[in-house]
Parts: sequence; structure tokens; C-alpha cells
Amino acid sequence: MGLGRWTIEVVVLTTVFSSLLLVRADEHDHKYTDKEEVVLWMNTVGPYHNRQETYKYFSLPFCVGTKKTISHYHETLGEALQGVELEFSGLDITFKEEVMQTTYCDIELDKPKRDAFVYAIKNHYWYQMYIDDLPIWGIVGEADENGEDHYLWTYKKLEIGYNGNRIVDVNLTSEGKVKLVPNTRIPMSYSVKWKKSDVKFEDRFDKYLDPSFFQHRIHWFSIFNSFMMVIFLVGLVSMILMRTLRKDYARYSKEEEMDDMDRDLGDEYGWKQVHGDVFRPSSHPLIFSSLVGSGCQIFSVSLIVIILAMIEDLYTERGSMLSTAIFVYAATSPVNGYFGGSLYAKQGGRRWIKQMFIGAFLIPAMVCGTAFFINFIAIYYHASRAIPFGTMVAVCCICFFVILPLNLVGTILGRNLSGQPNFPCRVNAVPRPIPEKKWFMEPAVIVCLGGILPFGSIFIEMYFIFTSFWAYKIYYVYGFMMLVLVILCIVTVCVTIVCTYFLLNAEDYRWQWTSFLSAASTAVYVYMYSFYYYFFKTKMYGLFQTSFYFGYMAVFSTALGIMYLHIIALLLVLIASVVLICKSLWIKMSAK
Repeated sequence: MGLGRWTIEVVVLTTVFSSLLLVRADEHDHKYTDKEEVVLWMNTVGPYHNRQETYKYFSLPFCVGTKKTISHYHETLGEALQGVELEFSGLDITFKEEVMQTTYCDIELDKPKRDAFVYAIKNHYWYQMYIDDLPIWGIVGEADENGEDHYLWTYKKLEIGYNGNRIVDVNLTSEGKVKLVPNTRIPMSYSVKWKKSDVKFEDRFDKYLDPSFFQHRIHWFSIFNSFMMVIFLVGLVSMILMRTLRKDYARYSKEEEMDDMDRDLGDEYGWKQVHGDVFRPSSHPLIFSSLVGSGCQIFSVSLIVIILAMIEDLYTERGSMLSTAIFVYAATSPVNGYFGGSLYAKQGGRRWIKQMFIGAFLIPAMVCGTAFFINFIAIYYHASRAIPFGTMVAVCCICFFVILPLNLVGTILGRNLSGQPNFPCRVNAVPRPIPEKKWFMEPAVIVCLGGILPFGSIFIEMYFIFTSFWAYKIYYVYGFMMLVLVILCIVTVCVTIVCTYFLLNAEDYRWQWTSFLSAASTAVYVYMYSFYYYFFKTKMYGLFQTSFYFGYMAVFSTALGIMYLHIIALLLVLIASVVLICKSLWIKMSAK
């Protein structure tokens, strides 16, 4: 009896699963047969000027078609986090079967429903739909010139292009303007026209791109301008290093003619006075090491995601960019543990487990904390951006069961492989007193000035990135982004080297935090630029959109600032190399 019941359950489950596959197979492989069902998904509706303030389509009193409802689940984590809420339209659409204008439902327009539509029209609401993963946008309605009468578009005229057995183009024309009058019945209708198209399936998203915007001559000019800045800064750093080493070599050559007393009296000057303190552990080494590890991980994630975006068109799938970034971030957790753990061990840190936890959860806690705060506002607004509880649990599981173990592996490897101090000179037991210096050599002044040039090399690119995220543009020129990232790294390295050189030349060996903050101050300028962009380049309004904008811009700017900490590792290697070269020159001259 039990075996028979188990067999029946297996058959039922197999049948249900097979039917689901039949329903969803066309959307997964994007191939259709004649007269096969084509699903029109209704996604979200919201004010045009507030891109992130979106609500479920049927939160407005639209009516549903007569066809049986099909449920949709979030296929990726990115879909859930981005507020994708697909609901079946109920419209009967089949592949290559034209539909003349047909009424699919009626709206019984009472006063509350009319008020809802009037509010949506006043705030320029528009909605988004999907056919075969192709987005379609339409406007809810419009008002007359005086703003007294409001009209609803009731006729959706769909024109679908196909190439072989694939859908390659979708266009929507809104017609049938009907005045909103209480206690009336408004019929909603649609039509479908199929046309053969020469557009290849691989190129069907090209119509959504905007080459005239992203490939404008200003974009090319900004890249050229940044490239010239790189040449200037590399030349400046090279001149400083070559000048310093040439003077040292010349001075060591003259010491052959000096007696011992003159050699002792004129031993060292400037930055060479602090060679015994320059490798002294930084203040708050636990926080500093955790930030360095997180910065290296963010840089790795940025580099890998940009490369993947250049290879694959991630913008063609809903939420794929965010899902890819989350996966890459989790997979690169050993990078965080390795660099953070090794640096903490080199600085003599003993609480390595605490450092590992801080390094592992620093970025996730910052992002999740901001999202948690904004989520309360989204729930209050009943917005589709409200993150479901199941998605929150999934993110927490990724943090505890993927990121933390991988970070532990990286920390152990970092401590064992490169955790031993291997500095080219001994650190003095007693810290050297720091002499007074001019006001412009103070760390606070260096920090404020250090971020100007890196920001100047990226601020035009920031405009394109902001426009693609906060407005209705699809960013696809990831080759530009890769080039800007390389330029940004070179400019930041050069600026940090120059700032550190001036600081050490003033016999101030506290270079670690100053070098980091001088580069990270670029993030402050980026956040200040976001205020300019909000007030002068957008028309956003409302508590939800404003909180969403400034909250996530703060996260973006902070992550950008932390990313600069991977420069510290390069700078540490450079300082060690310079000291080692000077030491070898001294040994060489002493041997003569």
C-alpha cells in the first residue's frame, strides 16, 4: 500500500514538473514552434523620474486577461534584489498568430480607482513588460494641457518581429485614449501583429543601446585627457625616484674620499632619516589590515566582473550583473583573507581570528546595513524593491557558509606563506620623534589634496555610470570602464607615491594611513559629485528615491575608497625596494 502511494506521488510530481518545463522551456531557450504560447509578463509600474521607486503592475487597478494565471519565481538572486515582480498579463498570444483588436477585460472605474489612476498620471507613471526577456515600456496615461482632465491609454498595440523560430524585436504602441470619469466601465484591449525581421537573435538588444550617448566625442576626450594625466604623473614619479637615487649614488661615491668623522656627521638626511621607523606597524593594525584585505577583494571583483561583462553581454539577462558580482565577491573571499591576514601577521598582530571576522564581514555588513534601512522605507511604500525575507536568508547563508570559510582559508594561507616580517632593514626599538613641519606637509592637507587628480581622471566616466544606473540607459561600453580603471589605478599609485615621498621627506614615518586616506579621499569627491548630479541632472523626488539614491551612493563611494587600499600593498613593496636599493648601494660603496 505504501509502495503504491509512493509510486503515485512520483508520477504526479513528474507530470507537474514536466508541465512546468513545457510552459517555461520557450523562455529558457528562446525557441518557439508555430502556434506555441508566448507569455507577456507585466513587471512593475512607477514614476518616470524615480527609476528605483517601482511597484507591482497590478497595484494600480488594471484588470487581468481571461487566460489562466501562470506564476513566476525569481530565477536569480539579482532578480529578487532588483525588485523584479513578473505577473502574468492573462493575454492570449501565440507564436506567429496575429490577433486583431480584442477586448480582454473591463475596468469598473469607481472613485478610488479613478483617484489611483489620476495620481499615477500626474506623477508620470509608466510600466514595464517582458516578452521573451525583451523589455517593453508604456505610459499609463496623460493629462490635457490644463491638467484638469486625465486620460488612460486602453489599447496595447503589440508588433513582434521574428527571425526563424526566435523573437528578435518587440514594439508597443499605446492608443485608445479614454477620459477618466467615475462610475464608468473602461474596456481594455490589445492586438498582436507579427512581422518577419532580419535582425539576428544575438543582436536583438542593440536597439536598447545608445551609441550616440556612450560613444560621444566627450567620452573619448575624457579618456585622452586622463591618459595625458597618467603620462605626466608617471614622469613626475620617475623623476623623483631617479633624482633621489642618483643623488644617493653620487653621495656614496664621494664618501670614499671622506674620513670616518665626516662620514658619520653627514650620514643621512630627509626621508633616509626615518628608514628605521618606516616599517613600524601602523596605528590600529587590526582595522587597517581588514581594510587592506577588503580593498584587494573589491579590486579583484571589479576587475573580474568588468572582464566578464566585456566577454559576455550581461545586460541581456535580468539581474545577471548583480548575480555575477555577488558570486565573484563570494569566490574571491580568499583574496581578502590572504592579504589582510598576511599584513596583520607582518605587523605583529595576535588576534588574527578577530581580524578575519572583521575582514570577512566589513563590506557585507556595510551593504546589508544600508539595504536593511532602505528596506524599511520600501516596505512602508509597498514598493517592489522591498527585499523578500527568503532573499535575506539566502544572502546571510552566503556570508556565513561561503564567504567566511573561504576567508578563513585565505587568512591561514596568508599567515603561513607571507606572514613573516621580511623588511630590508631593522625597525628601531624607540620611535623617532617627528619634527615640526610646514602646514602644507601636514597629513590632513595631503589627504585633502591627494584625491583631486584621481577624481579628475574619472569624473566624466562617473557621469556615464550614474546615468546608466539612475536613468534609463544600458551601460555596455565596458572597454571604456576597463581603461578608466587602469588609468585610475596608475594615477592613484603615482599620487600616493608622491604624497608618501613628501611625508617621509618631512621625516614623518606615519605613512600608512596617510597614503590610504590621500587616495581614498577620491571617494569623498565622488560622493560630493553625487549631490551635484542629484540636484542638477535628475528630477528625483520623494523620501524613498532620495534615501535609495544617497544610501547606495554612500555604499558605492565607501567601496571605491576601500578599493584604494590595494595600493598600499604596491606602495609597501615600492618603499621596501627603494630602501633595499639604497642599502645595497651603501654596502657596495663600503666594500670599495
